[in-house]
Amino acid sequence: MMSPVVNTYPLSNYTFGTKEPKLEKDTSVADRLARMKVNYMKEGMRLSVEAILLVQEHNHPHILLLQIGNTFCKLPGGRLKPGENEIEGLKRKLSSKLAANSQSFQPNWQVGECVAVWWRPNFETVMYPYCPPHITKPKECKKLFIVHLSEREYFAVPKNLKLLAVPLFELYDNIQVYKTPFF
Repeated sequence: MMSPVVNTYPLSNYTFGTKEPKLEKDTSVADRLARMKVNYMKEGMRLSVEAILLVQEHNHPHILLLQIGNTFCKLPGGRLKPGENEIEGLKRKLSSKLAANSQSFQPNWQVGECVAVWWRPNFETVMYPYCPPHITKPKECKKLFIVHLSEREYFAVPKNLKLLAVPLFELYDNIQVYKTPFF
């Protein structure tokens, strides 16, 4: 298990490049929820993981978020394959979203503590930090993990996304800007 201490390094320590776009499978929230329903009927509850990547900028902690279009931001991560290990699945998702296509530039993802668990009780956009007691078959369980970044890394961001370093104080009470685009 990783140390509960999270070392953060200056944003300037990291190098950023681009790679081919990662296209969204759905064009709307309704399409995403409909696909989730179909997958639920085949596979059961959706399991997803997201990474909290912290850096320093102007002597304040910042969290790295992926921006889709000009309106929505989300943590990097996504849905696990049926039976997939959470840690290995998160590493796979991070590499898909932020690693270069070259083996020599693969980040060393150090997945640490699970710091939050969110539940989706129904096929709706609302998620809770607990499973409501009357819900016997939740539709999704999402876990957020701290990922300890190395002092220096190269990140390759899909051309249709932006990687933003957002100060933690901007996240508070600012849901209209920093919310997940399709859930």
